[in-house]
Amino acid sequence: MTNIDLTKLETEVQNPKTLEIDTLSAFEIVSLINQEDQKVAQAVSLCLPQIAELVEAIEQRMKKQGRLIYIGAGSSGRIGFADAAECPPTYGVSYETVQALIAGGFPALYKSQENAEDDQEQGVADVKAIGLKENDVLVGIAASGRTPYVIAALKYANEIGCYTGSLACVSNSEIGKIAKTAIEAVTGEEVITGSTRMKAGTATKMILNMLSTAVMVRLGKVYNNLMVDVKPTNQKLIKRSWGIISKITSCDEEMAKTYYEKADKNVKLAVLMINSGLSKEECEKILSANDGHLKQALTACGK
Repeated sequence: MTNIDLTKLETEVQNPKTLEIDTLSAFEIVSLINQEDQKVAQAVSLCLPQIAELVEAIEQRMKKQGRLIYIGAGSSGRIGFADAAECPPTYGVSYETVQALIAGGFPALYKSQENAEDDQEQGVADVKAIGLKENDVLVGIAASGRTPYVIAALKYANEIGCYTGSLACVSNSEIGKIAKTAIEAVTGEEVITGSTRMKAGTATKMILNMLSTAVMVRLGKVYNNLMVDVKPTNQKLIKRSWGIISKITSCDEEMAKTYYEKADKNVKLAVLMINSGLSKEECEKILSANDGHLKQALTACGK
């Protein structure tokens, strides 16, 4: 690993279109960045089969109480944390269900710990510390595809039978050779050579958005395109909950508020109570019987 030839990584090649960037005006610089960013979505689109495959693997294991764990270093690790942190308030899952690990630990979230990415022993120690198990999915994130901290964690995960996925922004990545599902979004030369927080970082964020969103949709956390398992952690989300109830049931806000409270702030339960006319206890049983899928539960009630 120490003899890696960085010149063979697409993210480390000099971008011929930005060789004169240090002579340009502010508008010309941001225009160049914007032009390069437009290539990211196309790179991600080429990975859709692998992304979908990983979504299905995560869904299957979450149905067995498994967890989704992201692991990365530097920008990759921080993007993993950002995605994991958004899942509980948006989809009502626990902070245990979707987690993230970063080389260097929590201090690395706000202060660079560059040498931490080479610590293979810590990569294994970190996944052991969270009790990584067979039903979990470990997704290793490394723009360069060769971070030792991530590689060691993925190898350990494979040893214990945990499903592994990888996300890199180069072809033929080292982590891709280890993971059961390898995603390689080849975003090409960066505007600033080697600055993978840019195009590679954007692709990483897009793909993690797809993974977590698609998994939550498949698990019944969404009705039509509404986040029906939203947690009421602030006034905005409480009002959003009322609005969702109103949209689905066509009731007014006052009725939505009333049933929201009757349902113990559970949007799906409130909707089912309004549309079915059944008691809270009966609706809870129907939701449970349909694995929390509101659309299926409404159908079961003939609604």
